[in-house]
Amino acid sequence: MIATRNLVHRFDGTAALDGVSLSIPDGQFVVLTGPNGSGKTTLVRHFNGLLAPDEGEVLVDDVPVADDLVAARTRVAMVFQHPRDTFVAATVGGDVAFGPENLGLSHGEIDRRVETALSAVGMAERRDDRIDALSGGQQQRVAIAGALAMEPNHLVLDEPFTGLDARARESVVAHLERLSDAGTGVVVVTHDLRDAWSLADRVVALSDGRVAADGPPGEVEAGLAELGVRVP
Repeated sequence: MIATRNLVHRFDGTAALDGVSLSIPDGQFVVLTGPNGSGKTTLVRHFNGLLAPDEGEVLVDDVPVADDLVAARTRVAMVFQHPRDTFVAATVGGDVAFGPENLGLSHGEIDRRVETALSAVGMAERRDDRIDALSGGQQQRVAIAGALAMEPNHLVLDEPFTGLDARARESVVAHLERLSDAGTGVVVVTHDLRDAWSLADRVVALSDGRVAADGPPGEVEAGLAELGVRVP
């Protein structure tokens, strides 16, 4: 479970998050939405300690993130909006193996995780390919595989559909659906609800750094429209 308690984060004295309290159970598919600048990316970067609160706290499985960053980053894996900026190896397999290698796992366990993660996103046959030779959608799937290789409880994706063509978007959505069905908690950060709406167990909307709506899609639809978020 991921929990935030009265979370406040400021940039140059201005509150990007202003008292956000949320609890995200294991296995839940959450869509985090809201207007640009509402605090979405700032919020999820606290989930595994990429940002530290100015006030309040963040817990993963009841343990404060600040007390055990390694545990938090193992349980909460993140895929960023532009995955090409985060790749650390030249090949698909090398990049997916990077996280497990940093955990000090055995070679056999690393190979198992890489194979399982690449199979989950339909990229097992591209293990030896160079990342710079892949399409944008394929690179996004490699980034997801790298996160999955950490075997997280939660997978957080920040605007995962940006820049993808229709076919690539459909592929990523299908993979997220399979992961959710298998029990992985998924948090998708997006201002465009077309792709994730049908998968969501819950939609959380931020506005000016505060929670403005929180509930099942059908229950928050009217509130989202008031925030200027287009509902499919």
